[in-house]
Amino acid sequence: MEIKINDKNVELNFGVAFVRELDKVAGMKVNGQSFGFGLTKSLPALQAYDPAVLADVLYCAAWANKPRPTQKAIDEFIDTDSDLEKVFDEVNKAIAESNAVKVAAKNMKP
Repeated sequence: MEIKINDKNVELNFGVAFVRELDKVAGMKVNGQSFGFGLTKSLPALQAYDPAVLADVLYCAAWANKPRPTQKAIDEFIDTDSDLEKVFDEVNKAIAESNAVKVAAKNMKP
């Protein structure tokens, strides 16, 4: 999946590296220990169209881009994108089709 931020195409990858990045940004920490769960926390919020979670997911999925878009650039993309619902739908679809996360996404659906 690709999005355009500041007139640059940004490739989004929802594989294992994405999950690791999401754990860094949205995972659980207890007494300084990381326990992951970034995906578990983020998927329901994505389905509820939470823009802050979408920003985190896009940032984490853009891990392979050189240079990687900043969180601020992604926030601005979300604040100004004219069809944000379409972005949510495309991200949810890409996650549902990603080999690394599709089982988790499938098992979390109501």
